[in-house]
Amino acid sequence: MNMFWRLFLTISTLIALTTGSIAQEADDPELIFKKSTVFHLLSPDAKLATYVIDDPAVEGVACYFTVPEIGGWAGWAGFAEERSETSLACRQVGPVNIKSKFVQGEEIYRQRRSLFFKKMQIVRGCDAKRNVLVYLSYTDKLIEGSPQNSTSTVPIMPWGTLPAPKCSDFVAK
Repeated sequence: MNMFWRLFLTISTLIALTTGSIAQEADDPELIFKKSTVFHLLSPDAKLATYVIDDPAVEGVACYFTVPEIGGWAGWAGFAEERSETSLACRQVGPVNIKSKFVQGEEIYRQRRSLFFKKMQIVRGCDAKRNVLVYLSYTDKLIEGSPQNSTSTVPIMPWGTLPAPKCSDFVAK
């Protein structure tokens, strides 16, 4: 086998493995709905996709986020670099139970936004003075990140007869 075909097979294998991991990470959140934003006649439309994730370390909190999905054949094949914009809204959806200590800015979710090096993240912190969980979504890239971000807060409230825990008791020093 000549050098060209070896290189081609190596690159093809790398792309197949990488796109497989993109699909696996994108399957974590629950898709709520998608809305087309740009019509393409012979290829997939560009869309806005809205998802929900439950905070893995804080029961009773769900985060809803919307991300753009590039259309066309490059977007369909996973070769297009997705845009950096995200919107985020986190809410208390039940009694809050913080399962373990966490550090300020701890990542709760990550999604690849390009074939290589770009990812969207959602991180969590605690405003101890006001007993509020603070969530931030942003996109970063190995060389150059994006200043575009979205912040959401969840004031921890009592639920029924259950008292509200203090998030400051769970922030690792």
